Amino acid sequence: MLKKAKEKLAAEDSGAAEDPAQGIFKSSHQIWLAGLGAFSRAQQEGTKVFEALVKQGEELQKRTKHAASETAAAARDAAAAKAKEVQQIAGGTWDKLEQVFEDRVARTLAKLGVYTQNDVQQLAARVDDLAAAVNRLIEASGAKSAAPAKGTHPKKSKSGPAAKKAEPKARKGAPK
Repeated sequence: MLKKAKEKLAAEDSGAAEDPAQGIFKSSHQIWLAGLGAFSRAQQEGTKVFEALVKQGEELQKRTKHAASETAAAARDAAAAKAKEVQQIAGGTWDKLEQVFEDRVARTLAKLGVYTQNDVQQLAARVDDLAAAVNRLIEASGAKSAAPAKGTHPKKSKSGPAAKKAEPKARKGAPK
C-alpha cells in the first residue's frame, strides 16, 4: 500500500512540479484515511476478535484450574503421608516410653514386696483349686459339705434361742 502511494506521488511529481507542502499534506491525509479504515475494520471484526479472546481465556482458565487442583491434591497427599509417618514415629516413641515406665514401676513394686495382679490371680486360682479339693474330700468321707468352716461367719448375738439354752447352764451354781 505504501509502495502504491509512493508510485502515485512519483507519477504526480513527474507530471507537474508540486509544492513540497502539498505532498506532505497528501501523505498525511492518506495516513489519516488508513487509520480510519483500520478503525472501521476493527469495529466490524472487533466482536469476532473479542469472542475469540474470551474463548482463549476460558480455555486458559480451565487448564489453570486443573493444574491447580492437581497440585493441591499432590500437596495434600504428601502432607497426609508425612503426618502419618510422624504419627507412627511418635507412637513408637510413646510405646517405648510407656514400656520403660511400666518396667520401672514393676521393679519398684517387686522390691517393696507388693504382689502383682498376676500373683493375685494365681493365688485366687490356687484357693479355688484347694476349695474344690476340700469339697471332694468332704463328699468322699460322707459328711455334709454345707457346714461352713469355723470363723467364716460373724458371731451371732446371744439374744436368740441359743442364748436361752446357755442361760440356765450359767445359773446352775447361782442361788434361786
